[in-house]
Amino acid sequence: MDPTTAIQATQLAGTVHHDMSVWGLFLQADIIVKSVMLVLSASSIWCWAIIFDKWISFKTINYKANKFEAAFWSGEALEKLYKKLQNKADDPMASIFCTGMNEWKLSADSTVHFDGDLRAGLQQRIDRAMVTAIGKELNKLERNMTFLATVGSTAPFIGLFGTVWGIMNSFAAIANTQNTSLAVVAPGIAEALFATAIGLVAAIPAVVAYNKFSTDLNRYNDRMDAFSTEFSAILGRHFEQQGKR
Repeated sequence: MDPTTAIQATQLAGTVHHDMSVWGLFLQADIIVKSVMLVLSASSIWCWAIIFDKWISFKTINYKANKFEAAFWSGEALEKLYKKLQNKADDPMASIFCTGMNEWKLSADSTVHFDGDLRAGLQQRIDRAMVTAIGKELNKLERNMTFLATVGSTAPFIGLFGTVWGIMNSFAAIANTQNTSLAVVAPGIAEALFATAIGLVAAIPAVVAYNKFSTDLNRYNDRMDAFSTEFSAILGRHFEQQGKR
């Protein structure tokens, strides 16, 4: 490089000030990289909102499930427990119990004597009603889980797109100024890497939270299935006793 050109480039680098703070990198980025940063930042904020909501939800339903199971196995009459929870079943386990009891009460009120066929038919209806109730409760608990999975799998690639675009801008700046000085290249590369960093910040908590809540959901599903099976067995024994009378 000609000495005069080198001196001019040095002077130019000295006069151009680039803000390398987080806010400065955002403001200096072009519209495409800014859009990527905004999308990733919004996704990260929404992921954290979902994470806190799910954490509170699972903690609450497990606490209420423990409380319900303690009441269920305390020896209290099922009809008495049903009357207490009938209009205020605010957790999945209590809802499943009330669904089974409601189906049993509807059939018991309309049938004086249970023969073998009626008992089998009623048992099947109760089981189907509880399975349907479990499905509805799972759908509620799974809400927004897809968003966590989507952000966890796509955010790094969205950030990578911003990185590639920023590096393209850096090479374009080199071509326009015909100057390979770090003062020309560094700001664009910093903006590009910042987009990747935001993508990782959004993706990592989303993946960790999705795996954690998926495990919690499977455990709670197993818990609901176990309870519905035990409750169905209790009702089955009750029907057999009625049939012997």
